[in-house]
Amino acid sequence: MNKNTPLEKKPQGSILSYISEFVELLGIVTVCVMMIFTFVGRLNIVQGPSMENTLHEGEYLFVSDLFYTPTPGDIVIIHEIDADPYSDPIVKRVIATAGQTVDIDFDTWTLYVDGVAVDESAYRHVDEDAYTIKADYPLPLTIPEGQVFVMGDNRNHSADSRTTSIYTVDERDIVGKAVARVFPLDKIEFFKNPHKN
Repeated sequence: MNKNTPLEKKPQGSILSYISEFVELLGIVTVCVMMIFTFVGRLNIVQGPSMENTLHEGEYLFVSDLFYTPTPGDIVIIHEIDADPYSDPIVKRVIATAGQTVDIDFDTWTLYVDGVAVDESAYRHVDEDAYTIKADYPLPLTIPEGQVFVMGDNRNHSADSRTTSIYTVDERDIVGKAVARVFPLDKIEFFKNPHKN
């Protein structure tokens, strides 16, 4: 190549065309993301240790209420609970829904729904040396219509339906189902209900 040969310049029009296409694509992506978070779901940040070891504080969840009906085993986000300090959304697992009966053997940490022992080995965390949070009302309990019974996976460190301050949760207070963990990036995961094949 001759050193005296001037470098070829791209025509001004092609640069402007490239920028225009990029801005247009960015606009389309932005609109799509906004529509997803408006009509399909939203992000929620995990606060506190109540869902360890399944979820940890600071993780971001994608939550959707699109055509959602609470199902035992689902991880859900709950809001508008009147008990302090739960004015912020909380994350729990659905244990039972309306018409089902819940009982818990706190000596063995066996959960019974409708008299059948539930296999919680995939998610339940119990510290045998820590304080046991028992129900502060008599069990068994049959879940009223329009309500759900929820617990945190970290059974020693979760205020949930075992306490009268939360008790059973109105289905209308469920923001939605946690579909996936989206942050941190090395822990991205779509959640499967452990009680469904």
